[in-house]
Amino acid sequence: MPSTLFDKLWDAHRVTEAGDGYDLIAIDRTLLHERTGGVALKSLQENGYPIRDPRRVFAIMDHIVSFRAGRGRDEARSPGGEAFITETRAMAKQAGIHLIDTDSPTQGIVHVVAPEQGIAVPGVSLVCPDSHTCSLGALGALAWGIGSSEAEHVMATGVIRAKKPPQMRVRVDGVLPGDCSAKDIALYLIAKYGAAGGKRCAIEFCGEAIAALDVEGRLTLCNLAVEFAAFTAVIAPDDKTVAYVTGRSFAPDMEAVEAEWAKLQTDTEASFDEEIIIDASLIRPQISWGTSPEDTIAIGQAVPQDAGQKALDYMGLNAGQSLQGLAIGGAFIGSCTNGRLSDLQAAAKVLSGHRIAPGLRAVCVPGSKAVKREAEQLGLDKVFKAAGFEWGEPGCAMCFYAGGETFAPGTRVVSSTNRNFEGRQGPGVRTHLTSPAVVAASAVAGRICAPADLHSVLETA
Repeated sequence: MPSTLFDKLWDAHRVTEAGDGYDLIAIDRTLLHERTGGVALKSLQENGYPIRDPRRVFAIMDHIVSFRAGRGRDEARSPGGEAFITETRAMAKQAGIHLIDTDSPTQGIVHVVAPEQGIAVPGVSLVCPDSHTCSLGALGALAWGIGSSEAEHVMATGVIRAKKPPQMRVRVDGVLPGDCSAKDIALYLIAKYGAAGGKRCAIEFCGEAIAALDVEGRLTLCNLAVEFAAFTAVIAPDDKTVAYVTGRSFAPDMEAVEAEWAKLQTDTEASFDEEIIIDASLIRPQISWGTSPEDTIAIGQAVPQDAGQKALDYMGLNAGQSLQGLAIGGAFIGSCTNGRLSDLQAAAKVLSGHRIAPGLRAVCVPGSKAVKREAEQLGLDKVFKAAGFEWGEPGCAMCFYAGGETFAPGTRVVSSTNRNFEGRQGPGVRTHLTSPAVVAASAVAGRICAPADLHSVLETA
């Protein structure tokens, strides 16, 4: 019987039926971060359950760590956050699991570190108590976010009880315009079909435009699948995937797995429950206007006339208003969505030779120490600093508010992150989601601006 890629991943990890339509799924690797990891590890210990295989569990410090340059080992970005760091460290060491600590050269955001260290590779199953775990499906892995109590169960038993979701194929054909990125594909999809459009499906992204993306772009696309209400997302591994994974610290020997990875493709006659087809050539640089990722338009378009009043009031906008040229007070580049090297390169290309607008706060936080090192070797940090950006230490940083440092209430911020909910980046902060290149151009202009328009905007300023 013809099978989809997701069928093959699910079946390869299915242990047995678990009743009521559920299966027991074997989990190869469990990822934790300090915001949930210490809690799960402590609860497991208090209940008297050992970790079944500590070699399969990875604790990574990222959510609460300070992004201040020169941060201390236990320094948190939120009041009292040091406890998350110190307790997770202590519990991880006691449990004998892999610990990627704040001072580790491999530290960073869990969904950035897992691919770059070879923890996530084609064919494996991974879970993490974090909704953006679906990012890792970009490598052809079976990966999704779970709760902390589920993480305890997985660590103790090596399996999880889950119901196989329906499946959706999102085919993106045609050639993506040169000023667009994977972020624009994702925002366009969510805006066109709604934040519930993924229908809790396992989504397979495919098509000419997807094949053309590099692995980092694919990670961005799959990262945002959860904002489309997907259970998870996958992309079939190809030569780009193999080249990306080869030589990573935890990656297997290629000779032993490459033939199996080649089978991780959807069979020609396989069927899906849902299908969406998108013409990539129609996509333009996107930016959100409201308080959901579905509240998104192309730069230059007007806010919809039927826009919800609650979102308009929070964002300080009117229906029919254009976002282009709207003054901003903040800019942020980073997160598990757009904190990789290619994201920083795209922003630096726009920033080179420019300075951010007066009175604007701009922050760039690389997604991992490996990204930070590579960026500094290429001189990208100098470009960001010369432009007036703060250059931070890796972590989730200003992607979400956890108390402590943030933008002032009412600040309009262009952000390369994944969520623009009310208060997501701080009380009263008005977040516009967009690509790193648009963030950079807008920071220089001091107002929402596409990179293609920056020169003319500066000439008329």
